[in-house]
Order: sequence, then C-alpha cells, then structure tokens
Amino acid sequence: MFEERVDCCLIFLGASSVVGSHGIGASPGDKKSKNKSTRGKKKSIFETYMSKEDVSEGLKKGTLIQGALRINPKKFHEAFIPSPDGDRDIFIDGVVARNRALNGDLVVVKLLPEEQWKVIKPESNDKETEAAYESDLPEELCGHHLPQQSLKSYNDSPDVIIEAQFDDSDLEDGHGNTQNLLVDGVKKLSVGVHEKGKEDAGAPVKKDESTSMSQDIRALPEKSLQRSAKVVYILEKKHSRAATGFLKLLTDKNSELFRKYALFSPSDHRVPRIYVPLKDCPQDFVTRPKDYANTLFICRIVDWKEDSNFALGQLAKSLGQAGEIEPETEGILTEYGVDFSDFSSEVLECLPQGLPWTIPPDEFSKRKDLRKDCVFTIDPSTARDLDDALSCKPLADGNFEVGVHIADVSYFIPEGSDLDRVAAERATSVYLVQKVVPMLPRLLCEELCSLNPMTDKLTFSVIWTLTPEGKILSEWFGRTVIRSCIKLSYEHAQSMIESPTEKIPGKELPPISPEHSSEEVHQAILNLHGIAKQLRQQRFVDGALRLDQLKLAFTLDHETGLPQGCHIYEYRDSNKLVEEFMLLANMAVAHKIYHAFPEQALLRRHPPPQTKMLNDLVEFCDQMGLPMDFSSAGALNKSLTKTFGGDKYSLARKEVLTNMCSRPMQMAHYFCSGLLQDRAQFRHYALNVPLYTHFTSPIRRFADVLVHRLLAAALGYRERLDVEPDALQKQADHCNDRRMVSKRVQELSTGLFFAVLVKECGPLESEAMVMGVLNQAFDVLVLRYGVQKRIYCNALALRSHRFQKVGKKPELTLVWEPEDGEQEPAQQVRPHSVPPPMSWRALPLVLRWPSALICPLGTPSTAGSQVGFQAPMLRSAPCPPTQTSSWSTVSLPPLETPSVGRGGGSACPTKAGF
Repeated sequence: MFEERVDCCLIFLGASSVVGSHGIGASPGDKKSKNKSTRGKKKSIFETYMSKEDVSEGLKKGTLIQGALRINPKKFHEAFIPSPDGDRDIFIDGVVARNRALNGDLVVVKLLPEEQWKVIKPESNDKETEAAYESDLPEELCGHHLPQQSLKSYNDSPDVIIEAQFDDSDLEDGHGNTQNLLVDGVKKLSVGVHEKGKEDAGAPVKKDESTSMSQDIRALPEKSLQRSAKVVYILEKKHSRAATGFLKLLTDKNSELFRKYALFSPSDHRVPRIYVPLKDCPQDFVTRPKDYANTLFICRIVDWKEDSNFALGQLAKSLGQAGEIEPETEGILTEYGVDFSDFSSEVLECLPQGLPWTIPPDEFSKRKDLRKDCVFTIDPSTARDLDDALSCKPLADGNFEVGVHIADVSYFIPEGSDLDRVAAERATSVYLVQKVVPMLPRLLCEELCSLNPMTDKLTFSVIWTLTPEGKILSEWFGRTVIRSCIKLSYEHAQSMIESPTEKIPGKELPPISPEHSSEEVHQAILNLHGIAKQLRQQRFVDGALRLDQLKLAFTLDHETGLPQGCHIYEYRDSNKLVEEFMLLANMAVAHKIYHAFPEQALLRRHPPPQTKMLNDLVEFCDQMGLPMDFSSAGALNKSLTKTFGGDKYSLARKEVLTNMCSRPMQMAHYFCSGLLQDRAQFRHYALNVPLYTHFTSPIRRFADVLVHRLLAAALGYRERLDVEPDALQKQADHCNDRRMVSKRVQELSTGLFFAVLVKECGPLESEAMVMGVLNQAFDVLVLRYGVQKRIYCNALALRSHRFQKVGKKPELTLVWEPEDGEQEPAQQVRPHSVPPPMSWRALPLVLRWPSALICPLGTPSTAGSQVGFQAPMLRSAPCPPTQTSSWSTVSLPPLETPSVGRGGGSACPTKAGF
C-alpha cells in the first residue's frame, strides 16, 4: 500500500505536474464556465472592466476598494487584498473573481453581497484565511548590516563560501524574513501534494468550508465571516506578465487550435496556462515534443480575453534544461522583471572616461580631508562593493570621535542623465547566491565608488562625539575624502573582538596601510564594539524589536559553481557593531533632511502589525498558555527573550515563536514626507523611532542616492531638489516595489541552490519541531536549515489520523502503520492542557531528503502507535514506558529535478513548505 502512495507522489511532484481537469487558473467554482465556447457564440468567462470614470467615482464614494492582489501559493484559487481598516483581508475566490489580474497587481474590487462572503468554520482550523505575504518582513527587524553577496571569481579559492545575502534594511521591520527562503526551490520535496493545489492533499475540502455559502449567515457570528469581493479593474499591472515553464501539445489533435497553438504551462501556478503560437516554438516541437519535455522556456502574456480560460502569449526564448542553475536563474530574473542586461553605451558614456580616474584637485577644497585618519571597512569576505567605512578616534577627555563614511555615489550620477534614469529604474542591486545584478555599472560599484583600501575616495560622512556609553555630544555632516587603511571581513573584526588583549598576527590580516598599524585598528574595533553594545542595549530599553531568523550560507565548488554544502550564517558581534552605527547614521540623516525639507524628505516608515492578524495571534497565544505581551514592539521583544525554557530545544522554540510573531508584521516603506499628513504615521514600529531613512548603501539602493542629494541640499552643497512631492512619492513607490522583487528573487535563488544541493549531496537530515496543526497536515520548522515544511497526513504511512479541538486548542493525532502486521497498536494518553512554558516538551522530528521522513522523536518503532500534536510545538504526551524512542522511517519520493516553481505549491512565507 505504501509503495502505491509513493508512486502517486511522484506523479504530483514532477516539474510539470498533472493538473485538475479544469486546468490552471480555474477553481472548483469555475468549472461551470469551461468549454461552453464550443457551442455557438462564445460566452464571456470574465466580466468587462469598469470604466476609469466609474472606478474613480466608486473609490471616492467608498463603494470600491483598491489594494495589491496576493494569490495564495498553496491554494492558487484563493486571493486576497488588504482591508483598508486593517481588519481581516478581503477574500477573492477563484480566477473568475480575480478577472485576469495577476499576483502583485494593484486592483480595484467590489464587495459581494453579504450572503456570498466566505464562511470560516471554527472547527476547520483553517489558518489560511489570510493570504500569505511574500517576503514581507522589513529589513530593520532582522539584522541591519548582514552580508550582501558580491563575488570574486570562483578561482580565487578552492571553495567559495557564499554568505547569506540579506539587506541591511531587514533590521527595520524587527525581523529577518528568512523562514521561506527555501520553500520554492525545494517544492519537489513536498510529500504527496498535488502541485496545483495543496489543499488536495487532505480530504476533499467541502464547499461550505472554503467558499461562499448560500445559507442564512445572520445566524453566524461576525467573526466567522470574511468579506469577499471580485476584481472590477486593474489600476496597475505590477506583475511582469512573464513566466517560465514548459511547452506541451494541446490534447485535441483534431481541433483548429491544435494546428495553431501549443500550451505553455507556467512553473508558477498562480499564472494561467497560455496559448502560444506554434510559429514561436522550435521547428520540430510538433513532431518531437518529448525532446522538449524538460526544456525551460520564457513566455510573455500579451492578451487575455474575456471569453478564454487561457491567456495568449509569445514565447520569448528557450532557457535550457530545467533544474540547471543558470537557466533557472535567468528564468527567475526574467519572471520578476529584473533588468540584467548589459549597460548601454549611452549609460557608460556618463562615466569618467579618462582612466585611471583620480579626484580632481579642486574637489579637495570642497571637502574635509580625512585621509590621515584610521578609517577601515568591515564587510563579507567576498564583497567588492564597499559603500561604508568606520573610524573611531579617542579624545583627550575620554570620549570618542566616531565616523560613518559612505561612498559619495551621487557625485558620479548626474541628475537627468541616462545613468540616473537607468539607476532609478533598476532601483536596487539584486543579490543571488552566485552573483549580483548591479544597480550601477561595475566601474562605479567595484572601483570608483567602492571604498577600496589605500585609495583616495569621495565620501559623505556623519561624525559624532560620543561618550563611552554612546551618548551623542555633538554631530557633524559633510562631504569628505578618506583613504581606508584596511579591508576587514566580519571574521577579522570578530577575531579582534574575541581577542581584546592578544595581537592578531599580521599573516591573518589583509594588507594594511603603512601609516597605520594593526594594533591601532584593533583598538578602534574594540572601542567601537564597546560603544555599539551600549547603543544596542539602549535601543532595546527604548522599545526596539528584533525577530531574528535563521539564514543560510552556501559553499560553492570553485570550478563548477555548484553548491557543496550549506550552513546557518552566524550573526555575531562584528555584524552587530556595524549595524548599530549604520542605524545611528540613518536616523541622524533622517532628522537632518526632514527638518530641512519637511515637505520633500524621503523617509522610511514601518507601520504597526496588521490588527486582525495580531489579534488572532494574541488569542492563539492565550489559548496555548504562552505569556506574550503584544502591547508594543518593546514589550514583544521582552517576551521573546524570556519564553523559551532551558532545555536543548529552547532555541528551536524561539525560532518557532519568532516566526509566529513575524506573520502580522508589515513591510517598511519609503515615502515622501509631504504626502503623509499624520506625523504619527512617520514612525518606525520595529526601531521605535519617529524618523528613519536609508543613507548608508547608495551603491546598491537608489533611495539612498536620493537621500544623499537631499542631504547635500540641506547642507548647502547644492540647490534644492527640483522635484514635486508627488513625483518623489512615485519614485519611492517604485523603490518599494523593486526592493520586494529583489528580496523575492534572492529567496528563490537560495531555494534553487538548496534544491541542487539536495539533489547532488543528499540525503540531508535534520531535526524539526512541530509548529502547528491543520485538519490534514502539520507544519514543522526544520532546525538545521531554518525553513518550514508542511507535512500532509495522506503522504505518510498512517493507519489513520484525527483532528479535533480540545477546548479551543487544535490537536492532530496520527496512528502509524505497523511494521509488523501482527503487532497491536500501542495507545498513548494525550493530555488536553498545555504544560507551563518552562516545562514544555519539544516534539522534534527528523527530516531526511530526498529519501525518507523520520517520524517524531519518541515515536515507538513498534507500529500502530499513536502520536498527538498540539500547536505550536508541544508533545501532547510522553511515550508509554514500554515503548522505545527509536526512529520509524517513511520513504519519500526522490527529487527528480530542482526546477524552481516560482510561487507554486507551498511557497508561502508565513506557512511555507518545501
């Protein structure tokens, strides 16, 4: 019986999975409209969009609502937009109601009559009534100056350690959004899940559990209803309309369509299947379609008519074999609209032409000369775009002069030039595991702007006089010239911090300028570390929040570029040192530009958590007996530091709770101060500060370039920016959009490399902890890799499983198939109450990819035994004394190919699966 189940899994886990009879882009409720066009006049499937005038009027009156569309990657027929009042998201059921809008589009919706609203049955434990956000944790929440990837040639070392690539912005939102880093790249490892709709993995979902009901809803409590709507207009097509996927012949060989079109099946199941003209396809595709079964193509949607389930598209190019890193990477970049083309000759003509370039003599008279100061950089060992440096000079009174020196990128980007236009359009560098797609030409990124050691560089500096406790006595902003004396890695700085009294041997350090000594640099690092600890401590006393989550780093083969291994990136004191001073500089500049230009400052705000999701989390924690205080960012941070117990799974509990607390968090946004009237909305929730901006990374973020221009104007170096608040807000919105894309692409790249690693080096094994239970599945946190896996009950060798609510607490009981058919099931007693936090008993699992799933710790090897799960991660009962704690093994299907399904399957950041 189990072997049959595995075979079934293999069918569903292929790169181009079998779909339901009504195909991609059709929910069960859409079946009625399928193929009626074959009889007489074609019948419209989708509604005609409202006119712009009617939409404008409806938005003004409040009869229409606008928002960004999010399609649930686990249940692709479900979509949502945020509710304007912060309450539960508005539900959009099925592709017909989506009306041809794609994920990320800015849409206008009209609420359906109340009797058609979604009914949420309490006993269903449906935790997915809110659409999962992709990558929506602000950077400041998770670690400000975590390493960005900037690679040397693979030939520089036998094994290249690729550190986790995360934006320093991750600190702002209080957490690092990495729980979903691997979910897409390893979607093929999902157990027994229909890739076109994971809800199929359990028992059939009944209509009255997932969609609108015609019953009298007046008898239902308000809390069990979710407002539902339909799309009536697309304000802005944010989705690129490009997709990667596979070509197939149409099934009906006698149809007229068969002679004109092929069928393109996107890897992202939220994108509809697409008719592509056969003339776009390879010449021998019709006669030899199997030759292209594993070939990855790019297709662009050009039209989607009201009377067709499928869109019409053009095949852009063939990428290569699915599962290979470079074709998959190009597909990811294209699908998300990342411009990775070479810079045009017009752009390159904007760069200094006479090389090697040197600073013009008259520029020195306009700047403070800091070339004799002990200035140094601290970056990932592989970094080449060095945009920040530090200095720390002890003063006679016991205080310190501390400087943050940022590359003066705006000097090299003439306003209104082709270079300015392209940089504004790209808006951010995009960091992949193996390479970077730069915002600026490499001559700027890696040479002219990069603060390389022992070279004169133009910088914009913030210099403070600080006490040893981090109190600011004075502050100075200005343009400077520096000469970095050494390029330190985080590892170099960490070794200095850990050896305060020992001299670091010269052979262990990079070359240093002869004007300075390693001892001088060492002491400066120690002084900065001491101040940073005080600054950090005070930030959290003042109510800041961090939600640190695990981040992966890869080791790549220097010849093939394939991953050899991976490990959790360790965020250490050297990272925190840099982070504190970058935060301090960003906050200082925010105040400076806002006070100079209160109507024109480009700032960054972080709204409080979503009200409905936060209330749900509060209720859940109360039910589970978790003493969490959500009254403020600081209160939450304190709760997260004292709730985890003292056994070996305490850190795992922290990861689980951190993940849960990240779900209600919103993204941080750039905005123009003149367009937001309520000053209270300027605040940054995670940092708990009134004003914040981005100043410290202009090589890779265009928002920082704009902030540099504003600061220069505030200091009188240049005239005021000739830009209206509306235009500045439009640029801010574009930066927000491209930052989200950059983060998503980075996650997909990480997932791709992890999938290749599993294929090449598996099986991999790790303990996991149960995070929560649903009707037909349970979520676990994979401890070794910091990712989540949803395990579906029908994919396991179970005799039976049962879900129930004990009070308000969900409980899932698994009864395993016997290894020995003659054995009797061994029953376990499952207490219905949750032990106090300090006596929690973790329920770890071991997952092995791709060949096996190891069952829960303590699960008896004698089969037929019963295991109970209570959310979020608690063992509901000890094993009976007569049973052993050995492992029971269930085979999983092998990984066929690591082809990335962008957004398909369970690629959901808040409840992700592989």
